[in-house]
Amino acid sequence: MAVIRSAFDVPIPDTPQSFPHFILATFERHGDKIAMVDNSSGQFYTYKELKRLIMKCGSALLQEGFEENEVAAIILPNVVEFPIVLYGITAIGGIVTTVNPEYTVNEMIHQLQDSGASYIVTLPCLVKKAIEASTKITVKNIFVLGEAEGCISLSNMLLENDGSYFPLNFVPKSWKEDVVFLPYSSGTTGFPKGVMLTHYNLVAHALIATHESFYVVPEDGLVMLGLMPMFHIYGLSALLGLGLYLGGKIICMVKYRPAAFLECIQEHKMKQYELFCCPQLNALNIVPPIAIFLAKDPLVGNFDLSHLKSIMCGGAPLGEDVIYQLKSKLPHVQNIRQGYGMTETSPSCICPRVDFYKPGSVGVLLPNLQAKVIDLENGSNNGSRQIGEICVKGPVVMKGYLNNPQATKKAIDSDGWLHTGDIGYYDDDEHFFIVDRIKDVIKFKGFQVAPAEIEAILLTHPKIKDAAVIGVPNEEAGELPKAFVVRSEGITKQDILHFVAVKVAPYKRLRGGIEFVESIPKNVTGKILRRALVAFKHKL
Repeated sequence: MAVIRSAFDVPIPDTPQSFPHFILATFERHGDKIAMVDNSSGQFYTYKELKRLIMKCGSALLQEGFEENEVAAIILPNVVEFPIVLYGITAIGGIVTTVNPEYTVNEMIHQLQDSGASYIVTLPCLVKKAIEASTKITVKNIFVLGEAEGCISLSNMLLENDGSYFPLNFVPKSWKEDVVFLPYSSGTTGFPKGVMLTHYNLVAHALIATHESFYVVPEDGLVMLGLMPMFHIYGLSALLGLGLYLGGKIICMVKYRPAAFLECIQEHKMKQYELFCCPQLNALNIVPPIAIFLAKDPLVGNFDLSHLKSIMCGGAPLGEDVIYQLKSKLPHVQNIRQGYGMTETSPSCICPRVDFYKPGSVGVLLPNLQAKVIDLENGSNNGSRQIGEICVKGPVVMKGYLNNPQATKKAIDSDGWLHTGDIGYYDDDEHFFIVDRIKDVIKFKGFQVAPAEIEAILLTHPKIKDAAVIGVPNEEAGELPKAFVVRSEGITKQDILHFVAVKVAPYKRLRGGIEFVESIPKNVTGKILRRALVAFKHKL
C-alpha cells in the first residue's frame, strides 16, 4: 500500500474560529474545577478564574496598544500564569512565540529578531536577559509577572483591568492562514526556524488528538503533571492545550529533579483545596530520559506510584525493551505508550490506540491524516516493513517556516506532503515504527546504521544507565559506529563490545570504540544532542 490513511475521521468545523476562543468555550462547563496548580506553593486557578484572568489580560494589552498580528515573546518557565498570558495574547489576535527561558542572550536575540517580536512577557528573574536581548531589536514593551524596574507589571494590569475591552467574538480573517503560535524548531536540518501554526491547525489538532480511540479521560478526572516545558510544542499543545481542552488539572513543575518528581507523584494531594475533592495525579507526559529513569533507577522503588493510570512518552524514540522494563516496574499503570509528532505537525500525528498497543511502535495514524514511507534513494513509495522517510499529510501540518520559503519548500512538497526527516516503517497492521533521523544515520561501507537501534540494544544491559551512538570518520569505511556510555560499576568496554556484537549484523558493531561519560547531552524532549558528542569526540 503506497499511502496509509487513518481508519478514523472526526468532523472539523467549516466555520472559521480562533483557537484560543475554541479552548475558552470549553471552560464554561468546567467552572469551579481546578485548572492549574503550582506544585511548590499550592497556588491554583479554577477554570472560571482562569477565563476571567485571560479576558482581563487581553483587555489590558489592547488598552496598552497591542494590535492584531503583532508578535509577543513569552519567556516563562512552567508557571500557573502561562495560559493566562498565552490565551490572553492570542485571543485578541496576537501571535505568540515561546522562548526557552534558559537561552543565552544571543539565542534569545536570534528568535526575537527572526520572529519580529514587539513585546516580551517574562519573570523578574529573567528580566536582565530580556532587557539585554531587547536592546538589539525593536521591542515596544516588556511585561513582567510581578514587578521589575524598567518593565510594566502585568500582574498589576490584571488587578486593575475589568476585562471590558476583551473581544468575545474574535474571528481571524483567515483561520487557515493566520498564525497563532510560532514555536521554533530545527526541523529536519539546520538552525531553529519559526514554525507557523494556524488557528485551523490547532483546532484540528485538539479534535483529532482527543478522539476516544486515542485519549480517554479517567472517570475521576484527568490530573496531569505539567513537567514538559510549555515553551516547547510538546508542553504547549499536547500538554497544556489538550489538558485544558479536556478539563484536566495540570500540576506545574518548573524543573525536573528525580526525587522531587517522584515525591510529587506520590504525595500530590494538595490539602489547600481538599474541598474540591480533586483526584491524585494520574497521567504522565514524559520524554525518554525520564522513562529510562523510571524503568531503571532503584530510587523509584522508594515511592508509591500506584495511582498512576497512564504514561505517554514522546519527543524522541524509546526502545521496546525500556517499555517492557517500565511495564514490569509499574504493573499497575494501565497504559504505557509512546507517540510520534513534530513541531511541524502541531505536534501529534501518530499515536497508539488506547485499546491496542504494540511495544516499540509509535502507534497508528491519528484521524484525518495520511502517511507514506518513501525510499531514501529514489523517493518512490515503499510498502509495509520497508524502511524509508516518513511523510505526513493533513490538517495539522504547519503553514510553513517563517521568512524561509526555501526551507518550507524543502519540507512540504507541491502535493502537500510534509517530509519529516525521520526514518521508519509501518507493518501489515499499519502500526508505525521510528528507526532514526536521516541526518543521524551512519554510513558504513554503503550500509546504513541507525544509531537509535544500537542505543536501544545498549539500554537493555542492566549496567548501562544511558547511551548514545554517533558515526566517526574512517578513510576505509566512511564512518564507524561509536558509543558514549553512562555505566554502573563492574562493566568494561570489552563487555559492551561483545554484548552488542552478538546482537547485530557485523556492519553495525561498535568499531569506532566506546567512551565512558557522566551523562548524555539531550534537549528538553530527550533528543540526543549528537553535535555536542561530535564536539566532545574531537577533544579526546
